[in-house]
Amino acid sequence: MFLTTYTHLTWAYQLHYHLCFRTHRRRPFLSTRKQLLAATLNSLCALHDYHGLSLKIRLSDVQLLLSLKPDHQISDVLKKLKGEGSRVICKELGLSPPLWARGYLARSSGRATARAVKAYLEYQADHHGYTDRWRPPVFRFRIGVPKTLSVAHASFDLKHHLVFSTRFRRSVFDSKLGQALVYYWLRVAAKRGFALDQASVLPDHVHLIVRITPKMSIEECALILMNNGQYFVGTKYPERLIEAKVEQLWQPSAYAGTCGELSTALLKSFLESED
Repeated sequence: MFLTTYTHLTWAYQLHYHLCFRTHRRRPFLSTRKQLLAATLNSLCALHDYHGLSLKIRLSDVQLLLSLKPDHQISDVLKKLKGEGSRVICKELGLSPPLWARGYLARSSGRATARAVKAYLEYQADHHGYTDRWRPPVFRFRIGVPKTLSVAHASFDLKHHLVFSTRFRRSVFDSKLGQALVYYWLRVAAKRGFALDQASVLPDHVHLIVRITPKMSIEECALILMNNGQYFVGTKYPERLIEAKVEQLWQPSAYAGTCGELSTALLKSFLESED
């Protein structure tokens, strides 16, 4: 069976990230240069299509709350903000680089907390009316011990809720195939350097909670999952696609939303408060 590889997707998304970085050796000189630094960072965000939600500048650190697109990589975003910002500010003020310390903090937030999103995935069978069936066509997975992700010079926690729908919303999955697909995805995640923490597989769509590193965009992660998932089903269970009368497993679209320990609203309130 010939299945076309997905190379780009149509997105519905809400991706919010809290980013923090410090001055070199924590030099406390930012308070008198807040206006210039804020203007520079806001200009860079506009230039690179990052949407700033909030900005807080203290004596020796900067905290931003950004809304990004699915193809943005956090490491690349911070490279642009720190690198280009440093050149502008050092030149304007006659400072000697480096302006910033190596490393950064990056964590996800969202309209809902990670706890709320995890609970939402747990109750998908009830939500779609499958619990009264003798054998509900739903598979649920939740990792026991979360996989540790790491990259040099960064502290991060980047959680995302992904939703994929089958082609034309045809019923393809049952609990057995859902289990096989999720266990295959776990091997893919281990090989490609991200983590799959939770999944709910329903007949015509899939909910996932994944964690990625700052060097991976959520679009890259989604394409890896969709293409490998399609390959697995097309190779091992081609009759499911034939019975559903579809030439591809997935719709060429997806939803991605960030979530974290704190909601975006709470983080924004903190950043806008006075110290």
